[in-house]
Amino acid sequence: MDWNLLRTFMFVVQERGVGRAANVLCLSQPAVSQALRRLEETVGGVLLHRRNGEFRLTTLGEEIYAVAREMYGMVSRIDGAAGHAADDVAGTLRLFLMSRVQSAAYDDFLAQFHRRYPKVEFRIDVMQSAAILDALAKGTTALGICLCRKPVEKLERRLFLRHRYVIVCGRHHPLFAQRTVGIDDILGQNFVCFASDQLGDTLSPLTVFRDQQGFTGHIAGTSPYVEEIRRMVVAGVGLSFLPEHLIRQDVANGELKILQAGGPVAEIDVFLTWHRQRKLSAPEQAFLDSFERFLQRVPLEVRTA
Repeated sequence: MDWNLLRTFMFVVQERGVGRAANVLCLSQPAVSQALRRLEETVGGVLLHRRNGEFRLTTLGEEIYAVAREMYGMVSRIDGAAGHAADDVAGTLRLFLMSRVQSAAYDDFLAQFHRRYPKVEFRIDVMQSAAILDALAKGTTALGICLCRKPVEKLERRLFLRHRYVIVCGRHHPLFAQRTVGIDDILGQNFVCFASDQLGDTLSPLTVFRDQQGFTGHIAGTSPYVEEIRRMVVAGVGLSFLPEHLIRQDVANGELKILQAGGPVAEIDVFLTWHRQRKLSAPEQAFLDSFERFLQRVPLEVRTA
């Protein structure tokens, strides 16, 4: 059996779709679909149902998925054993990072990387995503973790996290005490927005949603920093779109309330990015190789938790 067929199937299941799996694997959708058909022919049965929005594994599909994940873990451990000789990797690892990246799986990855490469010294700078992409394109730095809505010439990217944005209000806002809130209640409200929440920028899906719904309120506050957006929302300055995973504790503490329980208004991806033609130092190459194995080994939903 071709291992690549199992690997492709595993990513289709994890990403819940051929299109998303194709993006993660840097393949075309027809290539992924063909791999699925070949795997089904090999195992002699249907692995999943994909019709009219349905995405459901068959019993055989669940068994094959479990086997694929187990084999993937074994292959990743082999890759790790055959990687860099840890004693030979030393120096400074510079990483540009967007603010408020929260991922327990990523924290574990950093701990494992440090244990394997104890001579690597970290230098991590927190910046806005647009500034990170500009620095990478100019070759100022080699590696960055940031929003990257569209492919950028000369840059490579790998999907790291998927942030789900929801509409929220603060405890001082009139809608906070309202038991049920519909879209009509939101249309005329003022909003607090990210400075990059404009067409063509990294958070423009939020602008598209706002414009499509026909909101008539005005922008009462802006900031490039999620901490200040949150502060203004809690103070009742206006509604906003915030990443769901960052506000769970605020919702539990009664500081914020999620409006429209029907689901996220946008999903915005965070990527590991680097300049494809820039020569990497030994620490940078070790980090990139280790991070790519981490992305292959750990499912997206686990990384985002």
